[in-house]
Amino acid sequence: MDLGVANDLVQVLRRGGIVEPTPIQTLTIAEAINGRDVCGKARTGSGKTLAFGLPLIERTGRSAPRRPRALVLVPTRELATQILEALRPLAVARKMRLGAIYGGTSINRQADMLRAGVDIAIATPGRMFDLLQRGALTLADIEMVVIDEADQMADLGFLPQVERILDQAPEGHQTLLFSATLDGAIGTLIRKYQHDPLHFEATSEDEPDSAMEHRFIGVDFGDKTNVAAAITAGPQRTIMFARTQRGAERIVRDLGRAGVEAGVIHGGLSQPKRERALHAFSRGHVRVLVATNIAARGIHVDGIDMVVHHDAPEDAKTYLHRSGRTARAGAAGLVVTLVEPGEVRAINQLRREAGVREAVVPMGASDPRLADLGAWAPPLDDHTQRPAPANRDYASPQGGQPSGGRRRSPQGGYGGNRRRYDALSGPNARGRGPQGGPSRSFQRSNRGENQG
Repeated sequence: MDLGVANDLVQVLRRGGIVEPTPIQTLTIAEAINGRDVCGKARTGSGKTLAFGLPLIERTGRSAPRRPRALVLVPTRELATQILEALRPLAVARKMRLGAIYGGTSINRQADMLRAGVDIAIATPGRMFDLLQRGALTLADIEMVVIDEADQMADLGFLPQVERILDQAPEGHQTLLFSATLDGAIGTLIRKYQHDPLHFEATSEDEPDSAMEHRFIGVDFGDKTNVAAAITAGPQRTIMFARTQRGAERIVRDLGRAGVEAGVIHGGLSQPKRERALHAFSRGHVRVLVATNIAARGIHVDGIDMVVHHDAPEDAKTYLHRSGRTARAGAAGLVVTLVEPGEVRAINQLRREAGVREAVVPMGASDPRLADLGAWAPPLDDHTQRPAPANRDYASPQGGQPSGGRRRSPQGGYGGNRRRYDALSGPNARGRGPQGGPSRSFQRSNRGENQG
């Protein structure tokens, strides 16, 4: 059996170095290609872009001017751009038109792009709603909607706009929703806008990744910059988190004086400056990127070896979101948190809530153990030993891969019919024949209407 991906797209994936699907792709792609509404619970870096991108490319037809056929809603500009780049090779193979729609750039140019025709629109809710209000497009022809990083949309307060957008889509369209959590406001969204969805779970964001190492370093405020510089002086690619925009700019200046060149990205920068900083970091022109939490809400740069919480995160959820920039797709990663004396009690509570056992260890700027952290490198068999593709959603894990995920009944829960799916050879699944679960190759389906 197979996942129903057509041969021309398989060839594109192979040219990108992809020959096997990730667990979330294995679980969801065939059902989505078959037209079912899907809820996917999976952490960032699990391959969600292709999990919804391949069904989008397979099922979406050509559109008329200002009438896209498919819509992807995302929380941040950066994520919209990265999805566009990840899906572009597949779209080129089908001569399809993609368009990214987000704030910080000319709304008139985006209206012109829609007037010329876009088959799949990838958009942030605010700018999409503005364009709908202006009459620059209509959702009357929408056949598929994807809501990506739905929990982050909720955290950023975008769900009211998301609902107003979905209310304009025609009844009967297919909806794919991906999120690290599926409860609370996300559960309401599912009940209101999805029809009999299939629920799949590849992993839990509530638990730290086993390939992720954690260190908590107690530092005096006056020593913080030197400690941070010592940790990031090695060859690793590092994201360092600051609490505020002004703090991020200050850290970049302080690191520069300590001999560590760093880029910066935060919400106060213009979109072109944010894109230049991200491009320089992703291409390796700078090894350290200092960011506010915006980078934990949608930036997906491949091959990040280390995350440093220069300013302690507010809570366990923020810690996990930030830390999730490393140890992605089976690779190893190091997470270091700098803890000032007055923060120890709060950090100990955060560690318990995040399920991290490592204790706070005081270190000064001259402590030789900092050199060990600065020289930390992933194991020899991970991504550092081979060229990384531009977006890891275009790559399958090469080790440390989860064994699969869970499929839940449409009603939720794991009752008497609970089934576990192994990513290599799952049990017999509905509609997939007697030969067992889906294979781990992207191959052509023989299912009638999905052959086109």
